[in-house]
Amino acid sequence: MQSTQNQDEFGSVAHEMFGLVIDDHTAMRSIVRQILQTIGITAIGEYSEGAAAWKYLTGPAPRIPDFIICDIHMEGMDGLDFINRLRRSKDLAIRQIPVVILTGDSDDIIQGVASQVGAAKVMQKPISAPDLRKEIADILGVQF
Repeated sequence: MQSTQNQDEFGSVAHEMFGLVIDDHTAMRSIVRQILQTIGITAIGEYSEGAAAWKYLTGPAPRIPDFIICDIHMEGMDGLDFINRLRRSKDLAIRQIPVVILTGDSDDIIQGVASQVGAAKVMQKPISAPDLRKEIADILGVQF
């Protein structure tokens, strides 16, 4: 009974969340979107590159996301550049958005650099709904 109540609690919180997904691969954005919808997060913005997401965040009246899920390797502004720019923003609300980096790399150096530039979490692809749910709950401090 307890776990059902906790899932319902998270479900109601999840429906109020807004997340951004940044990945240059359409298929990966689709997978992440489906996973987020599975865990109850339905307000999702998607961008194929860091520069477009940055333009949205710094544009007129953006909806500030509760979290960002970002690929590390993208053309133009990659995930590390994006986080670096985010963390240097003059806007505190933008600067504090937690970012989960997704990577297919198992290289500890890349994962360490992602953490150093301000990623809240680095997750190895492929990802699962339970793992992503746990990481989002952890970075946002949601109890469920």
